[in-house]
Formats: sequence, C-alpha cells, structure tokens
Amino acid sequence: MKPTEGPEPGNYTLLTEFVLCGLSNHPELQHLLFGTFCLIYTITIIGNLLIFMATVHHTLHMPMYLFLRVLSSLDISLASTVVPKMLVNFLSEDRSISYMGCATQLYCLIFLAATEWYLLAAMAYDRYMAICNPLRYAITMNRRVCLSLVLLSCCSGSVVSVVQTAWVFTLPFCGPKMISYFFCDIPPLIMLSCTDTSSYEKQIITATVLVIFTPFFLILVSYACIISSILKISSAEGRLKTFSTCSSHLIVVTLYCVSGTLIYLRPKASYSQDAKKFLPLLYTAITPMLNPLIYSLRNKDVKDILTRMMAELMKK
Repeated sequence: MKPTEGPEPGNYTLLTEFVLCGLSNHPELQHLLFGTFCLIYTITIIGNLLIFMATVHHTLHMPMYLFLRVLSSLDISLASTVVPKMLVNFLSEDRSISYMGCATQLYCLIFLAATEWYLLAAMAYDRYMAICNPLRYAITMNRRVCLSLVLLSCCSGSVVSVVQTAWVFTLPFCGPKMISYFFCDIPPLIMLSCTDTSSYEKQIITATVLVIFTPFFLILVSYACIISSILKISSAEGRLKTFSTCSSHLIVVTLYCVSGTLIYLRPKASYSQDAKKFLPLLYTAITPMLNPLIYSLRNKDVKDILTRMMAELMKK
C-alpha cells in the first residue's frame, strides 16, 4: 500500500499522514479525559492480567478457562492498539498519525475485534456442550479441539483484517486529512475518499454480516438449546446456578453486537459527532475493562483463585 494522491493533476499533495481529531476539541477537558482514560486503561491491563494469571492455575483446566485466558490477551491487545495513542493526543498538539501507522492500527483493530467475536462464538459452543451434552463434554471439548477453535478464530480474524485493510487503503484520499475519530477506523476513513464509496459501504455491510451476525446466529442457536435444557431442570436453584454460568458471556456478546451493528451497518449514518465517537469506545476501551469484572465477579472459581493469590501477596 502506498499513500494516495488527489484526483487532479498538478493540484494534489502526497498524503503521508492523517490527523486524529480525538474525543474533544475543548482544551479544558483534555487533562480530565487523560486522567479518566488512563484510569480505564490501567484497570483494563491489571484486570485482564489477573484473569490471565488466575486461569493459568492448575486447578482451572476446563476449556472455558482457556478461552477466558485468550479473551484476556485479546482485550489487552485491543485496548493497547487504541488507548495509548489516544492518551498521548490528549496532552499533545500534534495529533498526526502516519499513513502506514494508520493502516497498521486499522489492521490490528480489525484482527483483534474479529478474532474476539469468533472466540465468543466458540465460548458459546463450549457452554452448549457443557450444559446440553455433559456426558460427552470431556471427550468433545478436549484440548486439541479447544486449541483448534482458538486458532480458527485467529485465522478468520486475520483474513477479515487483511481484506478490509487492503480494501480501505486502495481508496484515493484527497483530503481533508482530518479523521473525526480518536483512532483509524473504516467509517471515518471512507468519508475522506474523493470517490463514490457507495459500493464500498455495501461491502462493509456484507463484511459486518459475515463477521458479526454469522457468529451471533451461532451464539443464538447455542443459547436457545441451553435455555431449553435449563428449563428442564426441576430445581429453581439448579436453573439459576446453571444460567449464571452463561449470563456473563451473554452480557459481553450483547455489548459487542450493539456497538458493532450501530457503527458498521450505517457507516455514514447521521449520528451526532459525540455519538460517532462514543460508540467505538464501547468495544475499544469500555468492554475490555468490563470483561474481567464481568467474568471474575460472576465466576466462583476465578474469585477463589484471585482471593488466594491476593492473600499470598499480602503475606509477602
């Protein structure tokens, strides 16, 4: 990929960088926003590291904890792709990002988000097997199968990311070079193109359906079977306990589905500027921070391991 030029010969400049507008143009808010998102990023890193360390424990050997470990790694990487640059821009007058830097950020963002979405589908299948087919669970969801699902998620995310990034950066960008987001993403980038992007927007919708709604459909089918099995449990306490193992996953799936659908199904929709900037925050900063809280607070095994780890640290 090379920087693109304007459409009129003799009246163009070589595009070598973009400028990120950030979350706010009000100088008096920059330090407050820096402090807020620095705290969010710190909680994200610490929380996901704790989940990762807890799920490495030898007593937590179920497939669900392998998936949680990978999810924590993806959350750390996803937040680190966007938030550090955003923090620097809060305190700097130079908010530029190079052409290749923008392409790299977009590639990493799509790869991590798509991989995480496919991983959530794999986690739904894992819960389906554990609840609906408990006698076959240990055989079906062996370590080889789990690692294969993780690898398949990564490969699928990589393919989606390569195709989408290469496609976006073949567009001719004629300026202005101001990106109305706080990071490089598909909707604001195609708005900078000097060509008709209606066909590209249709491709975004197609990609969104494949990346979001195909796994989401599989998740819905899995949970329809799970709910059917839960309703057959005679004990109310048993139904509640079984459903509690799935509710955390449902919360995360809902957050990703809502934010992804609103952003990518209507890339040129007439949202307000604040809404356009808030929606991406859901999956780039807020959800990676909430995931450790959701899974640790609602999972007794993880809470027990974390409590034991904290107790051992306090003794030292």
